[in-house]
Amino acid sequence: MLTKEFETPFQILNEDGQVVGPLPENLSRGRLIEWYRTMWLTRLLSNKLVALQRQGRATTWIPSNGQEAAAVGLATPLLDQDWLTGSPREMGGYLQKGFSPAAIAYFCRGYPPPPELVGKDPRCLPFTIVIGTQTLHSAGLAMAAKLKKEDSVVVGTCGDGATSEGDFSEALNFAGVFLAPLVMVVVNNGWAISVPSYKQYAAKHLAQRGIGFGVPARLVDGNDILAVHAVMEEAVNNARSGGGPTLVEAVTHRQAAHSTSDDPTRYCPPENLTLWETRDPLKRFRRFLYDGGYLDEKGDKDITLETEAYMNEQVQRAYDYPTPAPENLFDNVFAEATPRLARQREAVREEAGVVK
Repeated sequence: MLTKEFETPFQILNEDGQVVGPLPENLSRGRLIEWYRTMWLTRLLSNKLVALQRQGRATTWIPSNGQEAAAVGLATPLLDQDWLTGSPREMGGYLQKGFSPAAIAYFCRGYPPPPELVGKDPRCLPFTIVIGTQTLHSAGLAMAAKLKKEDSVVVGTCGDGATSEGDFSEALNFAGVFLAPLVMVVVNNGWAISVPSYKQYAAKHLAQRGIGFGVPARLVDGNDILAVHAVMEEAVNNARSGGGPTLVEAVTHRQAAHSTSDDPTRYCPPENLTLWETRDPLKRFRRFLYDGGYLDEKGDKDITLETEAYMNEQVQRAYDYPTPAPENLFDNVFAEATPRLARQREAVREEAGVVK
């Protein structure tokens, strides 16, 4: 599975939710419903954060609508000791890994989430906003795990636009040379902000870039969570057993703006969005669950209502949590503050009116 040709993205469910490929083993009803619930949580939380930004109560947000299957599916095979690095658009993977919605909402208030909101350490690095830098972090974490002989795998993620950065090539080359336990996932949604894929690269698929680094690669339908899970499970198992890195390209499409500062109507043809709405990952997975007897209309409604209530409770928890003091900015730079840093910290306290 790791070295097949890169002509057609691997599918298990087609656009209508019909089974067209081999179903993964050990797919219990509980596990399938958990994935469906997390996909809904991803969409509802993303929509909530957009609404809060419009109200002036949150920072700029990067919606993940339409990419829930790729985001959640890339984390489904991960264990507690495994690492995940990504951008806000991979929020679904963070939720699947155990990162709390409250911590994400607090981040969107403009502050680093405290351990009390994060909960048990999910081994997720903070969302990376700078394009492509998380690929180097991913390779570094994987190499560290190998040197320490840890039984852990790193899943690094980036968008198609980030593959044009040198960081991506350097990370993949390093991982390939040293057989690092890394799975690099390119979530290809067709746009690097406003630049379409055909203006970004000449290759038919980004998965082909793995060949140049001696890294096995796979091309998968990123709107099919079962296919994403199957490909990721094999790649993760391969890395954990010492087989080295794998490059995975998940082909999907974003159904919303690049960010809350973006207007996609200025560059994205409306027929393009209409086409991809028919390939919505939640609708596709729901059809499979209905047809397979895993879910009915009442159960579906219960899941969405319960998930929305949980999401709202978590967001409220984030907004009820105290705002960090301005001088906290200096607290985790060095174990012991330098004289200059100490002076700067006191200057900030005075400017903020903090009583000594």
